[in-house]
Amino acid sequence: MKEMVLLFAEFFKIGLFAVGGGPATLPFLMDLTEKYDWFSMEQLTNMVAISESTPGPLGLNMATYAGVQTIGVFGGLISTMGLVIPSIIVITIIAKFMEGFSENRFVKAAFYGIRPAVTALIAAAVFGICKVSLFAVSDGQLVPEIKTILLCVFIFGLLQIKKLSKIHPVLWILSAAVIGVVFRF
Repeated sequence: MKEMVLLFAEFFKIGLFAVGGGPATLPFLMDLTEKYDWFSMEQLTNMVAISESTPGPLGLNMATYAGVQTIGVFGGLISTMGLVIPSIIVITIIAKFMEGFSENRFVKAAFYGIRPAVTALIAAAVFGICKVSLFAVSDGQLVPEIKTILLCVFIFGLLQIKKLSKIHPVLWILSAAVIGVVFRF
């Protein structure tokens, strides 16, 4: 019972404060890897990769995953509801009062201040994910995984070519999976 309440409460906080959707949940999810044993940083990194290549928001996928890992299917439902309920409440309130506040200078100023904070949080999360994805820990030190870094740079370079950037994302993901299998063996 205590674990259910904890799951709900943690994901409720994430749902309440992760302004900006999936990527904005990353700093909160990274914090959970340090506080609880619901999922590891490596599992979070894998889930980001899976979430970016499958339908559904990152935060929702991670909430469900953490809940199922911790308690089972009911835990997945509890943590997912915890993540979604704040959005429903906030959207309902905003929809009710937005007409009167949309041109309010304080509301505009608040959103002006929130955008850079969300951007910084997302940048910090991207840095953390890059650290886990591109480096291995050996004897307590970060060691660059050269093949992975080269693959990352190579794919990033290919994406800069206008003609190749128009290739459907599914083909990129499938190609990356094949390359990953080849690189690992």
